[in-house]
Amino acid sequence: MSTTRLSELARFCFVLAVGVLGIFGSPLSAHSNAKGSEQSIVLTLEKSIALALEHNRDLAIADQDRSKADAQITEARSGALPQLNFMGQYGRNIQKPVLFLPPGTPFNESGSPMKFEIGSDNLYNIGLQLYQPIYSRKVGTALEIAEIYHDYSEKSFESTMRDVVLSVKKAFYGVLLAQRLVEVNKEGLEVVRANFENVKSLYNHGAAAEFDLLRAEVQLANTEPALIQAENNLELGKNALKNLLAIDLKEEIIVQGEFTFDDVPPELLEQANREALARNPAIQQLSLQESILEKNIQIESANHYPTLGLVGTYQWQTQDNTFRFSRYNWAQTFTLGLQVSYSLFDGFRTNARTEQARVDKQRVQYARLKAEEGLKIQILQAEMRMTEAKKRIAAQEKSIGQAEKALKIAQTRYKSGVGTHLELLDTQVAMTRTQTTYAQAIYDYLIARAEWERAVGLPEKF
Repeated sequence: MSTTRLSELARFCFVLAVGVLGIFGSPLSAHSNAKGSEQSIVLTLEKSIALALEHNRDLAIADQDRSKADAQITEARSGALPQLNFMGQYGRNIQKPVLFLPPGTPFNESGSPMKFEIGSDNLYNIGLQLYQPIYSRKVGTALEIAEIYHDYSEKSFESTMRDVVLSVKKAFYGVLLAQRLVEVNKEGLEVVRANFENVKSLYNHGAAAEFDLLRAEVQLANTEPALIQAENNLELGKNALKNLLAIDLKEEIIVQGEFTFDDVPPELLEQANREALARNPAIQQLSLQESILEKNIQIESANHYPTLGLVGTYQWQTQDNTFRFSRYNWAQTFTLGLQVSYSLFDGFRTNARTEQARVDKQRVQYARLKAEEGLKIQILQAEMRMTEAKKRIAAQEKSIGQAEKALKIAQTRYKSGVGTHLELLDTQVAMTRTQTTYAQAIYDYLIARAEWERAVGLPEKF
């Protein structure tokens, strides 16, 4: 075979191979990329909060408490409804009861009392018993307590929900900070690497000293671990967020959000602070608990008052030894009446329990006052941290522009032989530090604002 034909055959095989790869390889690659994108979960702050509220275990427990409160209301209402009970009894007379007849009567003409057995060996008693409360100070109060406890459980659920939201915000902002620090360290590393290459080029042309080259090389070696540490912190932050959202640690997530400063309007700040005590769920819980204990005092003192109820009993009774149930002669009785119950003396038990209930209420009242003062301090601290972070943000915004400008001037001076390499290194470090401090200030403000929103009970869009 000639060389020309071999060349044409080789060209044909190459074209065929390219075509096969174009047909089968491209879709496979596209499918692989699509699969990779499907495996990554994109998380915004709103989606993160929604996932946490759906899967958080503490919130599930609080939701069960709400269901329990609903059941307690039904239980309390049952105290005012009629109670109907069925009863059945079988007895065996080991020794039958006896009846005594006095002497000197038509039924006993002897001079001494006469006795004889009555009844059968087997006795049966079946009946229904009805009790309807007419007057009881406990029933109405118990229903009021159950309804207040329902509100208490609702506030407990809201408080737990807000705690979950705050935890998610902190973790989410932590990931945004870590992402920003990775970007800052990458930019810093690129500047340091470019500086090293520039110094190396100048050194090779005899325009830079060996000392400058060594310093640039050392700085490059010191900057790379900072980037590695920032990337590790980012991975740890993502894992913490996954744990809160019940996402498997093996899943890839993409966190998207604005890592920017957004100030709270002064009018909103003042209004929220004024309404904080009335809107904070933790304070509301203590107030409701105080109301429950006030009702509990009424429950305990109710033992000083009588109870009145309607009682009805319908019974079937018989006694027989034959075990022929179809032939039993049943006697029916029906009674209806009123039942009054009143404790004349209980050893001062009611007084003691009433006093304990008063003490419990007083303790909760002190706890509420303490919590209100603590909340005021918490709000003030959050505001102070927000104000401090705003000042740092404003200062660092100016510093970033100055640092970037200083770095360009230092690079130009060094290339022109006017500036020193130490001057260039200082400006590079200053730029990275300024960007890091600026990112940290934004993070501190976002966290302080989230804590302030939690303290004042600002409505959330769940």
